[in-house]
Amino acid sequence: MTGTAYVVDELISAKAIAARIEALAREIGQEYADTNKLVVVGLLRGSFIFIADLVRELDLPVEVDFLEASSYGDGMESSREVRILKDLRSPIEGRDVLVVEDIVDTGFTLSHVLRLLKSRAPRKLRTIALLDKPARREVDLKADWTGFEIPDEFVVGYGIDYAQRNRNLPFIGKVRFPEEA
Repeated sequence: MTGTAYVVDELISAKAIAARIEALAREIGQEYADTNKLVVVGLLRGSFIFIADLVRELDLPVEVDFLEASSYGDGMESSREVRILKDLRSPIEGRDVLVVEDIVDTGFTLSHVLRLLKSRAPRKLRTIALLDKPARREVDLKADWTGFEIPDEFVVGYGIDYAQRNRNLPFIGKVRFPEEA
């Protein structure tokens, strides 16, 4: 399917994303108002644009780190086998941590990552997802903050890819194959 031509239809505009991130940053700022430094952990690769925009809106002292976990490869379906490809550089014991995810789909990846991070004894561990696709959830999990709830569609853009393409779109778009027209 990777070589198949497809069309991307805009689902969430760049303007709507920016406005939502501003609102989320205010809420997160209130939650972590007492922190001396918030460790913002981006789940690579899909969250890199979201995390950049989010930390610019946070009025808090922040440290940014990344963790790369994979359960998709180049396909459109989760393998349900989560692999940690890149771990954090710094310890998080006793620290305030915000995990930034691009999309919560089945929930397997975020659930696995949260178990791993909880075992490292952070002071406070919260999650934010740009997108939530509850129709596909297989694990009982909900992010503490969500940008947008979306239908069961395969999406790209704003850092999210399909076979390493379309990450650079400024909006979230729905992937549509010509035979679906």
